Amino acid sequence: MSEFAEILDETTGLQPNKVLTVEKVQWVKHWNDRLFSFAISRPSSFRFRSGEFVMIGLPGESKKPLLRAYSVASPSYAEELEFLSIKVENGPLTSHLQKIKEGDEIYLGRKPTGTLVADTLLPGKRLFLLATGTGLAPFLSIIRDPDIYNRFEKIILVHSVRRVSDLAYYDDLVNQIADDPLVSEEAAEQFTYIPTVTREEFERTSRINTMIEDGSLFTDRIGLPKKLDPATDRLMLCGSMDMIKDFEKYLNEQGFKEGSNSEPGDFVIERAFVD
Repeated sequence: MSEFAEILDETTGLQPNKVLTVEKVQWVKHWNDRLFSFAISRPSSFRFRSGEFVMIGLPGESKKPLLRAYSVASPSYAEELEFLSIKVENGPLTSHLQKIKEGDEIYLGRKPTGTLVADTLLPGKRLFLLATGTGLAPFLSIIRDPDIYNRFEKIILVHSVRRVSDLAYYDDLVNQIADDPLVSEEAAEQFTYIPTVTREEFERTSRINTMIEDGSLFTDRIGLPKKLDPATDRLMLCGSMDMIKDFEKYLNEQGFKEGSNSEPGDFVIERAFVD
């Protein structure tokens, strides 16, 4: 029994309600002392669009559910639901969540939502997925969605972290797509993965905004133009508050229009949470 399970009623466990189901932890993987991934069972009735988030939780001190928004990292057709989380030593939820084990119970919200979905963007040629830290999670789902390869000619995932060990999925990401029967052929031609590490030695150490400003982001594989163009480029952003604020200001100045579920635009930001 994991540590958090000690706070549960041994005879009843967690109880579902109108807004929450109770699911089983399938596996847990710790990337380092700051990040971990986990997967839970998926209810047969649970449907979501690639890029959406859902509420995940455990019982709090009062036994009432303590919930936090988590982007679904698995593709929309997966049999289990995968998530990527930071570890916060004194965090109300993550201090317990990081100790979960296979077989533990966890709360899952019944209604996913979010703005990082294809329907919030106008048609375009290149789709840039810009992430810092755990902001990578929704894009792990999007890049394995066959529909995204039909909507855009190029899909570029840029992931910026401080340390090399923070590059969760670094060794697995490209291989997973290459082995995915639904998108492998399209991804081989259309998908580009660009990781960067800002505080340790790595093949790339520039921040995302620097790579855009000096043009180094736009490799031959990404194609011309070597700058962001609101006529053809679309962007999704997820990550730190600083990154979100900086890019929102920059994109507005460049003539990009923010989109939403009710009115598609040139770029979208997930405002429900930051890493």
